[in-house]
Amino acid sequence: MKIYKIGISVLLVFICFANDVYSQENSEINHVLSKKREYSKNNPTGKGYKIQLYNGNETRAYEIKQEYFEEFDKIADLSYEAPEWKVRIGNYLTRLEADRALQTIKLKFTGAIILMTEIKL
Repeated sequence: MKIYKIGISVLLVFICFANDVYSQENSEINHVLSKKREYSKNNPTGKGYKIQLYNGNETRAYEIKQEYFEEFDKIADLSYEAPEWKVRIGNYLTRLEADRALQTIKLKFTGAIILMTEIKL
């Protein structure tokens, strides 16, 4: 009978300790999730389209970015995705919007293409 009472006591202590650890982990997870929700609320993204002007080496990517700025007076996004640099523009919600913009851009940047990607809304 004594062993039974000791076993139950140990089990209760273990359950209380485990519950405390679980609560602490749960509150940390909730904190991280709330930060993620806040970030997503302030920086909404979704599926859309961008126009890629260039894909290649770094030096030429910077040149293309500058040429685009001089021609259209707008800033292009420059990013590196191994092993190449990419120059992309726009945040178009529909393919039609991107196609219309591409017609004008193709006059100067003949290799430009439309890509479906994540965009800022």
